[in-house]
Formats: sequence, structure tokens, C-alpha cells
Amino acid sequence: MLSRTADNLYWLARYVERAEYLARILEATQRLTALPLAYVGTSNEWASAVATAGCASAFFARFDEANEENVTHFLAFSADNPSSIRSCFESARTNARAVRTALTVEMWDAINGAWLELKRYGNGPASREEMMRFLRWVQETSMLFDGSAYRTMLRNDAYWFSRLGVFVERADNTARILDVKFHLLLPEEEHVGGPLDYFQWSAILRSVSALTAYHWVYRDSLKPWLVADLLILNKQMPRSLSSCYSNLVSFLDDIASAYGRQGPTQRHARNVHTRLENSKIDGLFQSGLHEFITGFLADNNHLNTMVNEQYLN
Repeated sequence: MLSRTADNLYWLARYVERAEYLARILEATQRLTALPLAYVGTSNEWASAVATAGCASAFFARFDEANEENVTHFLAFSADNPSSIRSCFESARTNARAVRTALTVEMWDAINGAWLELKRYGNGPASREEMMRFLRWVQETSMLFDGSAYRTMLRNDAYWFSRLGVFVERADNTARILDVKFHLLLPEEEHVGGPLDYFQWSAILRSVSALTAYHWVYRDSLKPWLVADLLILNKQMPRSLSSCYSNLVSFLDDIASAYGRQGPTQRHARNVHTRLENSKIDGLFQSGLHEFITGFLADNNHLNTMVNEQYLN
């Protein structure tokens, strides 16, 4: 496969996954801000949404205040934000057009149809209810594309590079959600286990479709260390860091087997996966969860760089 084709497939998958992540963040923020003030607390949920999306610097360079109107426009519809939902779908379609013959009909229809439908929304829905429907549509579009890829692609290098994009992006997203929860959402004076803590953790779990899974696994009230355990170390949870890296190791090994050569990318992914497998949640809290997540994000970004250097350039 041409490196250019692999690059297009990799970034196509990343942009679709990122659009879904942004929609989930905005939906969770909408839920939190709709609660009574007694449950919301004093933190600015809209500022935390921007921080979770990883574009706070770009946002505050354009806006003085993080409110619903500004954040929703910037993360969903702004053409000036290269990571907005609109920009993600535009970039995804551009990459899809470049590799049209490498996609199945179902995959192309999903991404091209999404781009055409997105134009109908213009600069954004007129009401909060319409905005919630839009965010749900974005998530459904991502799942339609992902399901089409899973059910219709040949298990060859085109599929494997597409899956790499999904799981590199998903790991980054899950780590950012956890980091912002611990350091921005919960005010210092709020006690862990209080009503504010409960509603914010519920919103975070909903944002990764994990609230039901949490109760199935732990059969307990919401506790920060158990939520962290689910989203970091539990392989059964599809969006956990451990699950993402289990998949990344598997797909990188498939690529190495097809091309007849292991490389630094495979070794790095395996090292990160091994560290996750050998970690315990108590140890992560004792050594500092923020420090762990910061290190993980650096490792994940490094994996992206190595994939680019080894295969995509």
C-alpha cells in the first residue's frame, strides 16, 4: 500500500472518532449545565469542555468568555477551529475522497452523507433541543461509519491502518476526559462522594457510554477510583486505555506480519500496553493520576509520531 493511502485512511478514522468525542463532550456539558445550581457547583463547565477538547489556547485567543454560545460554536461549527465537528467531517471527507477506491460503498456513503447533511445545519441549530439532536446525530454518524468499516472491509492493511487511527484517537480522548475531571471539574472544597461529585462523574461516564458498564462491573455507587479503574485498566471497557492499547498492539502486529518487519512502533506500543497491564489503580493514585495521564498522553502522541515516520511518510 502507498504510504499516502495509509495516511489518508489513518486520519479519516481519527477525524471521525474526534467528531464523535466532541459531540459527547458537548452533550455531557449540556447535561451538567441543565442541573440546578446546587448540583452544578461553582466550576465553569463550558471552560472545562474546551480544556477537555484540548483547544483552550485557541479558544481564549478568540473569545474572552467560555459560555454556552461561544463554546458550542467553537467546538461544533467554527471553520477557524481545525478540530471542530464541522472541520473534522470536512477533513474526513477530504481524506475519504482521496482513497475512495480503498473504501467500501457503505463507508463512503456514511461519510459523504454526513458531510451533505452537515450543510443543512448552517452555523448551528436554533435551540438547545435541536442542538442535542445534532450531537446525537454526530454520534450516530460516527457509529455508522465505524460499523460499516468493521462489517464490510477486508482484513488487510487498509483496515489495519484505519483501526490504528480509531484507537490512537480514542486513547487520547479518554485520557483527556479523565485528566480534566480530576483537575478542573471538581472544586477543591467539594467532598468526594458528594452530590456534585456524583453528577459530574455520571456525566463523564455518559460521555464515554460507560455508566451502565460501571454498574455492571462494580455494582457500587460512583467512586472516582473505580471510574478511573474502568477507564484506564479494564480491558472489557472498549474506550479504556488498556483496551485501546491491546487493539493497537494487535493491529500493529498484523501490519508487521504482512510487511515482514517489526519496528520501533510495535515495540513502543507493546511497552505502553505492558505498563498498563502491570499497573494497579491504587498505585496510580499514590504516584499521581495527573502525572500518569500526562505521561500516557506523551506516549500516545509519540506513538502517533512513530506511526507517521515508519509507515505514513
